[in-house]
Amino acid sequence: MADILTEKITKLMKTPEKIRNLGVAAHIDHGKTTFSDNLLLGAGMISEDLAGKQLALDFHEDEQERGITIDSASVSMTHETDEGEVLINLIDTPGHVDFGGDVTRAMRAVDGAIVLVDAVEGMMPQTETVLKQALRERVKPTLFINKVDRLIREVKLTPEGMQERFIKIINNVNRFIASIAPEEFKEKWQVSVEEGSVSFGSAFHKWALSVPYMKKSNLTFKDVIDCYAEEKYEDFSKKAPVHKVVLDMVAKHLPNPIEAQKYRIPKIWHGDLESEEGKALINADPKGPVGFIVTKIVVDKHAGEVSAGRLFSGTIKQGDDVYMNLAKRKIRVQQINIYKGSQRIQVDEAPAGNIIGIVGLKDSFAGETVSTNQIEPFEAIKHIFEPVVTKSIEAKKPSDVPNLVEVLKQVSKEDPSIFIKINEETGENLMSGMGELHLEVIENRIRSEKNLDVTTSDPIVVYREAIQTESQEVEGKSPNKHNKFYLKVRPLESNIYDAIKANELPEIRIKKKDQTIVDKLVSLGMDAKQAKKVKEIYKGNMFVDSTRGIVHIGEIIEMVLDAFEQVMNEGPLAREPGIKMRVDLMDTKLHEDAIHRGPAQVLPAVRDALKEAMRTAKAVMYEPLQMLQIESPVEFMGEVSKLIQNKRGQLINMDQQGDHLTITAKLPVGEMFGLTSDLRSATSGKGSHYTVDQVFEKLPESLQAKIIKQIRQRKGLSENM
Repeated sequence: MADILTEKITKLMKTPEKIRNLGVAAHIDHGKTTFSDNLLLGAGMISEDLAGKQLALDFHEDEQERGITIDSASVSMTHETDEGEVLINLIDTPGHVDFGGDVTRAMRAVDGAIVLVDAVEGMMPQTETVLKQALRERVKPTLFINKVDRLIREVKLTPEGMQERFIKIINNVNRFIASIAPEEFKEKWQVSVEEGSVSFGSAFHKWALSVPYMKKSNLTFKDVIDCYAEEKYEDFSKKAPVHKVVLDMVAKHLPNPIEAQKYRIPKIWHGDLESEEGKALINADPKGPVGFIVTKIVVDKHAGEVSAGRLFSGTIKQGDDVYMNLAKRKIRVQQINIYKGSQRIQVDEAPAGNIIGIVGLKDSFAGETVSTNQIEPFEAIKHIFEPVVTKSIEAKKPSDVPNLVEVLKQVSKEDPSIFIKINEETGENLMSGMGELHLEVIENRIRSEKNLDVTTSDPIVVYREAIQTESQEVEGKSPNKHNKFYLKVRPLESNIYDAIKANELPEIRIKKKDQTIVDKLVSLGMDAKQAKKVKEIYKGNMFVDSTRGIVHIGEIIEMVLDAFEQVMNEGPLAREPGIKMRVDLMDTKLHEDAIHRGPAQVLPAVRDALKEAMRTAKAVMYEPLQMLQIESPVEFMGEVSKLIQNKRGQLINMDQQGDHLTITAKLPVGEMFGLTSDLRSATSGKGSHYTVDQVFEKLPESLQAKIIKQIRQRKGLSENM
């Protein structure tokens, strides 16, 4: 069976018009993995009895135990439509906010998404987050309204009532698409029942319906309600199987790689679109040079590192020499794989437009660009939320210390939204993640899968350093006193910072004039001459070269930018990252001889000047806050409000519908540890919370000195700055 399927897949891989690359995305517990099981059932990959129970794409032990998806998983399958067979490359993604990084990376590899929404709960905060991640990467959405059986059995809605519920969900989804989608797709990408880009059903009971399918099979809503009245939904799943209805919808409404890459490539690749590489990428040309982006690393016991990702152009063959653009070296491809969940099937070659795994890309990571020759790398994969919770981690046995460093490097490859900092001097290893659950899962995997006994500290918060005013012009001298740099720093305009955060401005070094970036900055109110001088956007900060007529500036600018990045990673107050700053290089005096202006001279001079400029601009600490949606019965309104106030939180909105209360609140991450259990005890176990957004705001004046002192003590810095 598998051989016939593999043959079919390898044949269809060569016809990009017949390929659909898609992700399944939704809020936690809206039924994605059960839904994916049904699609595998349709492809003949798992048996009918196991579909919905096997959770074939949750193949880690901890995923099965917790009943949630933690890692995205890929699978390739075929589907027979009226127009012939298509190849479906599917990625099942996590729903919990702590694993949102996996969703972002998966969205880089796909062209379309099936957004699942629970018919009873409707659109939830995490539905909005995953939809935002998809639209940012120019991924076209379709909608599946799941758990319709609950509307019939629990809520006992009439067909009219169900229709009203569906219309409300669809309108909410469309309103969100219109507010977030790029200008040219706001109308085009609206989901529609009539056109068939919306379907509804029950993944658990294995049935689904869409308007085109209802017309074709003469089935109606009444048939659904009748089948539940008579408990004959198993018969109904034979008449309207989920996989048939949904994959028909996907094949018709989601783009193939040739269509999608025309509008996706200009957004995610900032090289020359008229070059040979640019044309190959835009046209998904299998005969052009290779252009591949790694979106996930899986470490296999036998094969070593497998780099999974999307091949946008060219054809990769086993034994090919390829160039890794960020690691800056050539390497040989050892194996090419296609995916069936936890299984990898080896193939000899793969053409453009496919999602594949490559063995042999030593030391690659998510976001690495692999090509035939050196090219401009793909835009960095940008996560919506940044890691803000940190723990220090140590090996229990001294003999395991070298092993721990290796394991941590491996962990940060497998999950790039975990940020690992290994301090060789102090021996302290720090692990930053999206939240407590994220770090807990990684800890458990280090113990169980990597067989390493570790101890961790209590969680701590990662703060940010920012400034309040414009600084004076500060001079930085090189150690040999032959070079001088004059810098100014000021707060970055909020609208420019918001555009960076919304991924409208890429966080890259601007090697040559990039007109799209210049145009965007001008549209945000920046002077056109200034916009052309922007040299780098880095972690929500901007560097502008405002010098004039400096002869050797081209030779030293890269070193100046390295120094800028170093200070933005470790600021002067407590070595925390910088945020929302604009740095201007106003002037520089350089030694004539290149030997006297090397990195050992330039880096300390720029670093010292920039830190001093930040001090004169009144540097302060910013703390991370999370916007939360808290759900609870109305009777606990007082307890929940009190809990928010006790945690230095702000109540933003309170919405009561019947006995149900929805509260929007903003809480400092530093006060949120243990929130889940506090909320449960305050609401007798009936309350829950979801993260909606994350912001950084100035830490209250009364806490500034205390927090700076704590961080400096923790990092072993002298208390006197």
